[in-house]
Amino acid sequence: MQGADPRTWMLLEAVGLLESAERLQRQFFGIGSSIASPCWEPPVDMIGNDEVLGIWVALPGVPPDRFQVAVENTTLIVRGERALAASLVRGAILRLEIPYGRFERRIDLPVDGYQLIDAQLEHGCLRLLLERTP
Repeated sequence: MQGADPRTWMLLEAVGLLESAERLQRQFFGIGSSIASPCWEPPVDMIGNDEVLGIWVALPGVPPDRFQVAVENTTLIVRGERALAASLVRGAILRLEIPYGRFERRIDLPVDGYQLIDAQLEHGCLRLLLERTP
């Protein structure tokens, strides 16, 4: 929709692009959504042998009381929420690369029969140690 004045159609196009960007942001961060479904998955490292399995889950800025860990059959589940820091809420967003909101990570274990024997939050990573049960 180009008219005689290029400023008019450029402004309309810019407004349309801003609306699209806002819609994508709402979808990504779940803004305005009443759905409690997870919106992101934290990255994971997993190293193991025949007896034990070590798993590191990147959870920057997530306090220990904001996540849960469960082992169900052959799946390890880590879920919780990372809230936007209260000190940042009033500022203008210049860049948001670390995800916020509800998260859940389901990790398929190599075989059935693991139990969680240790969980430590260290330097923004959740370190889990699982032992294979006989």
